[in-house]
Amino acid sequence: MIIELGHYALVLALATSLVVSILPVIGVRRGDAAMMGVATTGTYAMFLLTAFAFAVLTWGYVVSDFSVKNVFENSHSLKPMIYKISGVWGNHEGSMLLWVLILTLFSTMVGLFGGNLPDRLKANVLAVQAWITTAFTLFILLTSNPFIRLSPVPAEGQDLNPVLQDVGLAIHPPLLYLGYVGFSVCFSFAIAALIDGRIDAAWARWVRPWTLAAWVFLTAGISMGSYWAYYELGWGGWWFWDPVENASFMPWLAGTALLHSALVMEKRDALKIWTVLLAIIAFSLSLLGTFLVRSGVLTSVHAFATDPTRGIFILGILVIFIGGAFTLFALRAPSLKSGGLFQPISREGALVLNNLILTVSLATVLIGTLYPLLLETLTGEKISVGPPFFNITFGLLMVPLLLAVPFGPFLAWKRGDLLAALQRLYVAAALSLVLGLGLWYSQHGGPVMAVFGLALGFFVIGGAVTDLWTRAGFGKQPLGTAWRRLKGLPRSAFGTALAHFGLGVTVLGIVAVSTFQTEHVVEMKPGMTADAGGYVLTFDGMRAATGPNYTEDQGHFTIRKAGAEVADVWSSKRLYPARRMPTTEAGIVTFGFSQLYVSLGDPMADGGIVVRIWWKPWILCIWYGTLVMMAGGIVSLSDRRLRVGAPKRAKAAVKPTLEAAE
Repeated sequence: MIIELGHYALVLALATSLVVSILPVIGVRRGDAAMMGVATTGTYAMFLLTAFAFAVLTWGYVVSDFSVKNVFENSHSLKPMIYKISGVWGNHEGSMLLWVLILTLFSTMVGLFGGNLPDRLKANVLAVQAWITTAFTLFILLTSNPFIRLSPVPAEGQDLNPVLQDVGLAIHPPLLYLGYVGFSVCFSFAIAALIDGRIDAAWARWVRPWTLAAWVFLTAGISMGSYWAYYELGWGGWWFWDPVENASFMPWLAGTALLHSALVMEKRDALKIWTVLLAIIAFSLSLLGTFLVRSGVLTSVHAFATDPTRGIFILGILVIFIGGAFTLFALRAPSLKSGGLFQPISREGALVLNNLILTVSLATVLIGTLYPLLLETLTGEKISVGPPFFNITFGLLMVPLLLAVPFGPFLAWKRGDLLAALQRLYVAAALSLVLGLGLWYSQHGGPVMAVFGLALGFFVIGGAVTDLWTRAGFGKQPLGTAWRRLKGLPRSAFGTALAHFGLGVTVLGIVAVSTFQTEHVVEMKPGMTADAGGYVLTFDGMRAATGPNYTEDQGHFTIRKAGAEVADVWSSKRLYPARRMPTTEAGIVTFGFSQLYVSLGDPMADGGIVVRIWWKPWILCIWYGTLVMMAGGIVSLSDRRLRVGAPKRAKAAVKPTLEAAE
């Protein structure tokens, strides 16, 4: 009975979303406060109903209710509890329900924290959120219902895909959806403002916190997914430019551009049209990612569904929302007033350059991802656009961006002095080159161009440190005064510096591991050794083991350096009987920022086994850097100016509008 209650709650959520989609919009046109108020109360009801439906489905997984088709197809009674719970979103139907739950959660957050928003704007934003909720709730009920029953009831489930039975995949999808869906708020603000026809600096201040929150979650989701692919799939890589990986990366690029563009709009009332367009593009790319993963047009370890009818439904949602948004933008954009003017050499100019490079990079990834699909659709010819294309085109575009990042904070608004900024950064530039040469030398040489890549990473880090150093006045003010000034800086300044610092750390990891990693594929028998990264690995032999819902063959390796034992590691191959699917569990040992990565291959007829051994220097900097970037975003969000947003106009004012509310 409880399963039917969950289904009924989802139907009620659809009905509520329809009400919130219509009444507040009518209320805005009529100036009816009561009808506009329906947006907030209706949004809370949508969230509670969707949360109840999600909780019911989760309960079905926890108690292994195999009368529910979704539970039967994706769970098993012997599966550990954490994977029973994560199995809720480890499939198409459950993940879509999570998608809608997060969508209604963000809508609720707008209702709770939007007290300083003009009533007209708040009602329109929540109505647009309800439009999206209606579309996807209808999609779930018509094509992807997770509450369908089975009769007779199976005795046991089919288990979850083994590669998804991992802590990383328990965390990765919710984080990714929080990022994807978070951009819906930016989209709704853009559509609401276009409907009203007024966009100003206050609008940018309201949008920035939501953009920043979505960006932080999406950064976390992409980072977690990258690390999961690295340690779980046994291939030793952390990014393959898989189309579904690209589908999450493109909204991140658009969101990064939107963050910087909104800053210009808030501070200088410039780039209005461009900022609104980026808000639409960021969520449009999130919808595109949803389509790619669930339409069946892609074959990927990340893809959920292969049912073309679902793909057609989502394609219809894309056409309506993306097409409608761009149509409204085309109609309203010419009437928007242009903002303040500025010189090319200025902080605004640096942020425009940032936006230009990010959007060109985004276009490159988009073309490389979609072109093979379009070509196959039109001609039937299959081609592959792989890592070489993306590495060259995207990598080259990132060089000028990374060079420009440290300069931005040192340029004044409206008109800057490039020479003065360079004078402040020359110590960081010189030190970066020295550190790059030192790291290159410590890795026993390599391509000379690697020195410049490493120096570029150190330069971005040095620029972030120099920014805080200069703002505090170290070297010009007494130490106590400089320290007090540093502590008195706004949190957004620390957030920006941390985000740029983390970017530099990630660049260091990417360049170092791409340049200096080594790979060895050897056949080993017990007692045999292999060298990697200055370490000697001795293969000690195999043993059989049994887990809660799998069996495995484990290989043990002893690791020595200069004759002394420093570590040991187990690597294994698992078999999940319910699905008869094997997985590879890599053995990974960490030394500082570097790792030894050991993966078992196929057994040989003579009793040996193929072993793949990678030495990956500085690879952890890739993910440590993303953690620092996320910390920067969180610190910026804690800045009171972002949490409070734009001040609300006094009640004595005339009818509130976007411009009047500033």
